[in-house]
Amino acid sequence: MKIYNTLSRSKEEFIPLKDKEVKIYVCGPTVYNYFHIGNARVFLTFDAFRRYLEYRGYKVTFVQNFTDIDDKMIKRANEEGISVKQLSERFIQEYFKDADALGIKRADYHPRATENIQDIIEMIKLLKQKGYAYEVDGDVYFETRKFKEYGKLSHQNLDELEAGARIGIDERKKNPMDFALWKKEKPGEPSWDSPWGKGRPGWHIECSVMANKYLGETIDIHAGGPDLIFPHHENEIAQSEAATGKPFAKYWMHVGYLNIDNEKMSKSLGNFLTVREALRKYDPEVIRFFMLSAHYRNPINFSEELLDQSKRGLDRLYNTLINLSHLKEAAKEKPLSFEEKEFNKKLDGFKAKYVEAMDDDFNTADGIAVIFETAREVNSSLNIESSKTVIDKAYNLIKEMAGVLGLLTKDEQGHLDEEIEKMIRLREEARKQKNWVEADRIRDELRQKGIILEDTPAGVRWKMV
Repeated sequence: MKIYNTLSRSKEEFIPLKDKEVKIYVCGPTVYNYFHIGNARVFLTFDAFRRYLEYRGYKVTFVQNFTDIDDKMIKRANEEGISVKQLSERFIQEYFKDADALGIKRADYHPRATENIQDIIEMIKLLKQKGYAYEVDGDVYFETRKFKEYGKLSHQNLDELEAGARIGIDERKKNPMDFALWKKEKPGEPSWDSPWGKGRPGWHIECSVMANKYLGETIDIHAGGPDLIFPHHENEIAQSEAATGKPFAKYWMHVGYLNIDNEKMSKSLGNFLTVREALRKYDPEVIRFFMLSAHYRNPINFSEELLDQSKRGLDRLYNTLINLSHLKEAAKEKPLSFEEKEFNKKLDGFKAKYVEAMDDDFNTADGIAVIFETAREVNSSLNIESSKTVIDKAYNLIKEMAGVLGLLTKDEQGHLDEEIEKMIRLREEARKQKNWVEADRIRDELRQKGIILEDTPAGVRWKMV
């Protein structure tokens, strides 16, 4: 298996620190709002990656944190007249509702920053003792000049970064790129006691501490969105490796950007889309299918047209399973013919091709393409005369390959019933409005799916052909 390592900017053979065990840390959400569709791509990608590693026989320990103390959280809590803790509790539960809907498995650990304050303080104390941190009037900063490899993840050198620092420069800092490990208490903010007075942790330190606590001083994979490469992940490396003297993570994986209708998502453009809003319009499995239909490192464009295409693609796969289910009911157990033995070998070839695609930097786009290739071959090769054994094998293979990605998990007949009934309702509405063109179009679309409508005195009935 090979994965692209942001640190080396190259594909590398994946060799975990301990044979057949993988430790993964994925940066989670700041819980002051519903998480957005760009976050969803990150969480879905690494949920599927985790599933694939498990499918390939690895024991995975998966950690995804919640940032539950932050400037945005303090601002919103004050606006609502509630505590930051109340705000975080609410949106952690809302996160789980949306993540569960998208089929994202719970992490083995979901640590929170506020539950690890003492561990954070201990790491800051260690960094000060080693000469990497300094205090200024209750604030504690990491001195980036002291960490000689600063910039190795983002592939920038410190001089260039300093030259580009134009805003937010604190004159008290030794260097504009120095970052806060501990922030002095301000009126109206939550705070904790520390050797430097009351205050709260900076953003970057929490992930270093929690990765270390739950996974060890060196982990296999650290992952997140592309916006985290700098400064968040860069700062994590600096403070972690300065504290332990060991490499922080062996592999760094980052997902490509997600645009909305070919524009970068932002609140200022009015195209900011939360998962909660998206789920009101699109089936969660369609969203998941769409996200995984592109290679995780490539940018993708979230649009109604592309979501509709994803829905049609998912429907085709479900229809294949439905057809196979009908064939299984009618087929008989009998010895395999020569042609069926050859077809079984072809199915084994599809599985090998799927694994080869997925082993190549987790290429879900090519993996899904293999699933469609398998479905096309199955649809054209199997019929009522086929042996039940080969039909079962084809059905189970499609379910297996898709299931690794968290797809095709619904009862296929239930999926069909819901979709067909919706299309029948739309056809009936068109007929009432005497829109015969639309009514015929829906009927033809259903026929292409292998479904025949029958208009009876008792209403419309449908059957598979």
